[in-house]
Amino acid sequence: MEQEDNRPEWGKSVSKVCLLPQRVVLSLMGFFSLICTFTCRVSLSHAITILAISNRTTNSTDDLPEGVCPKEEVTEGGAAYKGLYAWDETQKGIILGSFYFGYIISHLPGGILADLYSAKWVVAFCVGVTGICELLSPIAINLGAYYLIALRVLMGIAQGPIFPGLNGLLSSWVPKKERSTLGTLCFSGSTMGIILSNACSGLLLQYFYWSVMFYVFGALSVIWFIVFVIICTNSPYAHPFIKPTERQYLAETVGNVNKNKPAIPWKPLLISVSMLSLIISQMGHDWGYYVMVTNLPLYMADVIQFSIRSNGLATALPYVAMWIASLVSGVVADWLIRTEKMKLVTERKLFTLLSAFFPGLFMVAASYGGCNKALVVALFTISMLTMGLYYAGQKLSALDVSPSYSSTITAIINGLGSLTGLFAPPIIGLLTPDKNLVQWRIVFWASFLILTLSSIAFWFMGSADVQPYDPMYNKTEKPAENKNK
Repeated sequence: MEQEDNRPEWGKSVSKVCLLPQRVVLSLMGFFSLICTFTCRVSLSHAITILAISNRTTNSTDDLPEGVCPKEEVTEGGAAYKGLYAWDETQKGIILGSFYFGYIISHLPGGILADLYSAKWVVAFCVGVTGICELLSPIAINLGAYYLIALRVLMGIAQGPIFPGLNGLLSSWVPKKERSTLGTLCFSGSTMGIILSNACSGLLLQYFYWSVMFYVFGALSVIWFIVFVIICTNSPYAHPFIKPTERQYLAETVGNVNKNKPAIPWKPLLISVSMLSLIISQMGHDWGYYVMVTNLPLYMADVIQFSIRSNGLATALPYVAMWIASLVSGVVADWLIRTEKMKLVTERKLFTLLSAFFPGLFMVAASYGGCNKALVVALFTISMLTMGLYYAGQKLSALDVSPSYSSTITAIINGLGSLTGLFAPPIIGLLTPDKNLVQWRIVFWASFLILTLSSIAFWFMGSADVQPYDPMYNKTEKPAENKNK
């Protein structure tokens, strides 16, 4: 019976107005926040395919370059308003890339605000602004490319603090033994957002006027903002609906992370080995992730020669696999930790290594799949499936090493990792001037090496212990020592 008292009692933790514990409600709201922001982020990538006038002069499959597959023969349906704006390839690249200019610069300011003031309001404000930007997108598009670029930069600024803010909320609400399950549930919203954007954008663009897509995604984000502000709080101690048993359980297992928090200890935080390991592994992971997110559709279209319709399905399937794997890996990781079959630090390092080595390996394997479309899609799907383990690995380490300053740490590592979102596309463009299998194989081999080496660095340098600069250091370490005695 004593063992059961130390475990989360889900059935006894529900509030009077909700059947779920409030920490689960918060994690679900984080999940939906990322769905809202990622659908808004990715929607323009789909709209631009019909808004920009195509520069393709022929659909002939004769005289294809060496290493390029025959074009898939399929009759394309679609809207009658294709090609409304004379945006060349350079303009399209600037429009789509402008989001990341804003995204990078707002990470650190947002993380600091979330740590020192209110993670809830940072997340709420940023998702709300994202929704408003999405609603204004049709107006900006009609006004011209410069207005659209400015709006996309603003959306990027709004989205930069969201991951740091969510980490700050999780550090106040989620016990260590539940972080893998609830943390991966929350962060997997980004993957689900990509899936839903790929699936819904095509349908909305096919059956409705193009502006409807922006209004749907924008309105959902604004609705989320209203619900989140009403039902979520910064900590369990301020929540009006939480049941006393859950508040007591969280007080014993999490503590009050927000109470009497001193100024951010910049020097010990920045020079710690654990911080360096997080930066290296984050940048390595993001390189592989952005190669897939940004360039997989291009590879499928330019090299494997999928049709537009098939390309959407082929690029969505790997993310469905990644989303499922992330949820399953979170439950498995918590079980390994709770049953003491694996130490927390070992679990974090192992899942990080697996989520880097196997995705890179199967990327390379896909490049040797030639023009076998089914085989290539299967290999890319396995690649992203194994990348899903990352969410129960390094992605949660900022919560482990510093619960009090997890937002700031996440802001730093996510901001640096996002640089690969700027660097990867032009570097890949230089490596693949002819867009053929041989040139893309070099890209995938390079990604395999970057992913693997960065995860090895995390294996040797990473930590899951609360660091001495964190105010929770003594509060978390000493009780554990007494318990062992």
